[in-house]
Amino acid sequence: MAEAALERLREAIIMGELTPGTPLRLEDLARSLGMSISPIREAVRQLEALGLAEHVPHHGAKVMGLDVEELRELFSIRLALESMALRRAAELFDAAHEEAARTHLTAYDEARQRGDTRAAVQAHTDYHFALYDAARSGWLLRLIRPAWDSCERYRPVLLAAGAVQDRHEELDVELLDACTAHDPDRAAAALREHLELATDIYAVELKGRSIFAF
Repeated sequence: MAEAALERLREAIIMGELTPGTPLRLEDLARSLGMSISPIREAVRQLEALGLAEHVPHHGAKVMGLDVEELRELFSIRLALESMALRRAAELFDAAHEEAARTHLTAYDEARQRGDTRAAVQAHTDYHFALYDAARSGWLLRLIRPAWDSCERYRPVLLAAGAVQDRHEELDVELLDACTAHDPDRAAAALREHLELATDIYAVELKGRSIFAF
């Protein structure tokens, strides 16, 4: 039950259904999810461990705020970990890995075209982790996931970024092509540009929004 509650709440935070600063009141969450308080309490603890929520003394937990400077730090962490994963993946990539990644990438493009943000966010995650799975390192995946989830809270903003987002998707394709070509350096370079472009987009798209800290 705690795992189910964690997944429901994690998705709600990433999709912006639970907005930054929202109090995570155990009784309210238990009622809305149809669960007892015990699994909700454990799920909220896990959200805090994942960096998606923060504990406020004497007030309980609340959804973590969004901060572009924090995002830059997260991207630097992701760059180090995901570059390592992509380099290993490029060396080990095979036809099955390519098929899985292309399937998710197609699903991402289709979801974006029809304006289905929830499906697009999930397909984008599935695509990247299909690449990282090829590295065959459980530890790398476990280390990448928390930073990834914290960044994905910003994803709906990125999906609304129009023409610049098109270049972002071109880099997604470049990541896959580099892995398919067994070119670790090319894959790492594409990831760096991918994250640097995302940082620039977020800085522009989030500017002036009162719910974000700068």
